[in-house]
Amino acid sequence: MSGKPVLKGRAARLARLIPVGGGSGAARTPFVLLVVALLGGGLIGLLVLNSALSEGSFQLDDLQRQTKNLTDEEQALQRDVDAYSAPDALQRRARELGMVPGGDPAFLNPGGGVKGVPSAAPQQPAASPAALRPPEVLGPNPSTAAPSPSGRPAAGPSAASGSPTAPTSPTASSTPSAHPSTTPGR
Repeated sequence: MSGKPVLKGRAARLARLIPVGGGSGAARTPFVLLVVALLGGGLIGLLVLNSALSEGSFQLDDLQRQTKNLTDEEQALQRDVDAYSAPDALQRRARELGMVPGGDPAFLNPGGGVKGVPSAAPQQPAASPAALRPPEVLGPNPSTAAPSPSGRPAAGPSAASGSPTAPTSPTASSTPSAHPSTTPGR
């Protein structure tokens, strides 16, 4: 006789459904641990992904705000450029600099002929002394050509060395009659 009792009927059917033995519980433990580890890893992965998406959303908001500010600044600068390049603003600034509207132009043909009749610019009333100030000559170092209290540039090292490019007197370089090649009508 064997050590197991023989079951009949309903008890035999129940015995087949419920395994009797300690070996099956040990086989379930690694599977349960694997499922718990997978669920925990998935949960941690979702938290990391959610954090990364939130950080990206904050960066996107900052970049959109910065883009809006830069677009507003660009539009303001474009309005300034448009205002400064308007014809009336250019004319006002040219008059402040002592410029006058030019006369009728003449054009040279490729064959050497002249097309049109040149005329001189109309005379304008004397401009303010600030508009007639000669341009400042910059030396190799901009700080050496700083204007003196009289309003004229201070002599830099290039003017003191007697180089041929330095003007000898400020009035000779600013009058058009000093250079016969630039006088109108010749």
